[in-house]
Amino acid sequence: MATTMTNDDTRPIPERVGPYVILQVLGEGGMGVVYEAEETGPVRRRVALKLIRTGHDSREVLARFDAERRALAVMNHAGIAKVLHAGTTEGGQPYFAMELVRGSPITTFCDTRRMSVRERITLFVAVCEAVQHAHQKGVIHRDLKPSNVLISDEDGTPQPKVIDFGIAKALGPALPGASMVTMAGVTIGTAAYMSPEQADSGTSDVDTRADIYSLGVMLYELLVGHLPLDPASLGLYVFLARLVAGETHPPTPSAGLQTAERARERGTIANLRRTDPRHLRQELRGDLDWIVMKAMNPDRTLRYETANGLAADLKRHLHDEPVVARPPSTAYRMTKFVRRHRAGVVAAAVISVAVIASTVVTSVGLVRSRQAELRAADEAAAAKQVTSFLVDLFRVSDPSESRGNTLTAREILDRGSRRVSTELAAQPLLQARVMQSIGAVYLALGQYTDARTQLERVLSVRERALPPDDPLIAETVATLGDVARARGDYDEADRLLGRALAIREQAYGRDNIDVGATISTLAAVRVRQGRAAAAESLYHRALAIDAKVREPNDPRTARDMRGLAAVYLSQKRYVEAESLWKATLAVQERTLGSDHPDVGGTLNNLGGLYFNLGRYADALPYYQRARPILESALGPSHATTASVINNLAEVRWKLRDYAQADSLFRQALAVKQRALLPGNPSIAITLNGMAGLLRDEGRYADAEPLYRQALQIREQALGPTHADVGETLRDYAKMLRLAGRAGEAVILESRVATIK
Repeated sequence: MATTMTNDDTRPIPERVGPYVILQVLGEGGMGVVYEAEETGPVRRRVALKLIRTGHDSREVLARFDAERRALAVMNHAGIAKVLHAGTTEGGQPYFAMELVRGSPITTFCDTRRMSVRERITLFVAVCEAVQHAHQKGVIHRDLKPSNVLISDEDGTPQPKVIDFGIAKALGPALPGASMVTMAGVTIGTAAYMSPEQADSGTSDVDTRADIYSLGVMLYELLVGHLPLDPASLGLYVFLARLVAGETHPPTPSAGLQTAERARERGTIANLRRTDPRHLRQELRGDLDWIVMKAMNPDRTLRYETANGLAADLKRHLHDEPVVARPPSTAYRMTKFVRRHRAGVVAAAVISVAVIASTVVTSVGLVRSRQAELRAADEAAAAKQVTSFLVDLFRVSDPSESRGNTLTAREILDRGSRRVSTELAAQPLLQARVMQSIGAVYLALGQYTDARTQLERVLSVRERALPPDDPLIAETVATLGDVARARGDYDEADRLLGRALAIREQAYGRDNIDVGATISTLAAVRVRQGRAAAAESLYHRALAIDAKVREPNDPRTARDMRGLAAVYLSQKRYVEAESLWKATLAVQERTLGSDHPDVGGTLNNLGGLYFNLGRYADALPYYQRARPILESALGPSHATTASVINNLAEVRWKLRDYAQADSLFRQALAVKQRALLPGNPSIAITLNGMAGLLRDEGRYADAEPLYRQALQIREQALGPTHADVGETLRDYAKMLRLAGRAGEAVILESRVATIK
């Protein structure tokens, strides 16, 4: 074994080990050095070659490893690096040749790419599945840690690969009484990730649950940015003694983020997860605390039995299902059910419970300000009754109640609407509170007709019982205004929102959070009316209020920023729109996570910007990112989901992928026609795009009726001089010219000339 090469420490590097030519050093650890090497025969390939340090009994080590290698040979999983060969050097040092994996440790990979908590969990689930495969083959790793879980980027998709499987066991002591931590002064395994039973030199009873503990420590580090406990802070042997005794008592992940010595690092840790410290702690608190601490339980009988069990609980968390690690309760299951059904939108109903319950504390002030509310004692009793009503309504999420039947959010709302009509009939104001929440959720689900029906009933009750300037009336009027906006009835939305704004300004003053929200919604209506200057003024007012009454980086402020950028786009102020949308996206990803529907909306807007600039290839990836986010959050039958599908269709059309464009246009139109009223301008957008596609394919007879429908809808909904009407007139005229009907085209073009 020639040793003419040297590393930076001037220690000799072998030129060749067995049939392998050494190329470079890849890394160095307690057990030895890892090299990149090339096998010269019988197969030429690059491998990772681990040369074990002198001090191990080569014959004993190789005997163990040969048995372990036979077990490893039966494993076949994309997430596990294969061990290819074992041998000894001329000097008697053991070496192992393994599949060469070019990747980064999982913690480094996630931090470098600023992966969100959800993205980290999704990646970690794949690691658990690889470990499960090994366990099913009877192989325990016993040294799971970030440097043994390498992540490579394969066509934009992170691919985990667990390395060194079986080596720790092969190198571990076989004789009774031998230390499991050291052998001949060399560390076997890594103390920070080691389970209590593995650290106990008095036992050889180590099973797959030791790897579960190590996975728990790794998950903690992925989420929080540091170890639950650092052996260096206590000293190795003190740490190991406490570990064996089960007396380490690490903080939960959410508490660990708040440790005083890490205070200055919190901002950096959160930023690497695209969020801020407050939202990161909220995301960790609850399910993730329970899951991690169960995996790391000192008592292995209380850990997850399998790596698949840990992965399954993480998947439940991602899907807003109750997790096994957390003690069950009706309230917990109810909350999870609500979140599963359209994420935060149905949660509005649960939020209303908290609002109602809070009246126990603030009831006296509410009675004075609203004049017609119940007395404080009545409020407390009413709050209890309404809370009980809503909890009972959502109890269908409990398997013992639902008897295995799965109800949709729509079905639960329908059931609640029927029940509230009878069960709270004797208390009309409380009945109205519940109906208000149900109406708001119908709106968020895109069920606009049901929302309007529900809210008009609420308004009727409140107008009979309360003074005309009561803020509760403004609440209902404002929500009805949002329904009208969603339905495409912009004049009605303008009227309703103007009324709500007048009441709220009189009741609360100009710098109030509800006043700002109403102004923002009114600004969105003005955009759709083509009144860009008025919309810009309103958005500036809303943002000024946001700056006074909201926390920095509040998601609602980000929505207002997004709305102002839409105004800039309508005014062809593309640079300003792009800058503001990108700033909005950064705030939203940091505070809400990468899969929030607000993020999907901003991605969709950025796609629209590049589409308007004719940069279709740039627009496509934004729409492609937005679609699964909105489909997951809102469902495939929501009008907003249809809008992004329509946008994808338009890009495919412009990129001349006509078959794909046609399929997407038809999907979007089918959803819109089910979700919206026939005269909604959003339907005209899809009709206009479909007509353009047919025109470019030379199918003029098929295109013309679609242009006529789009023009009729836009003229009736927006007025004859709206810019969208001008778009359809221009496109229709172009088709007529291509069809040889220039005289008819001139008539339409003359109308376009009158539209600014």
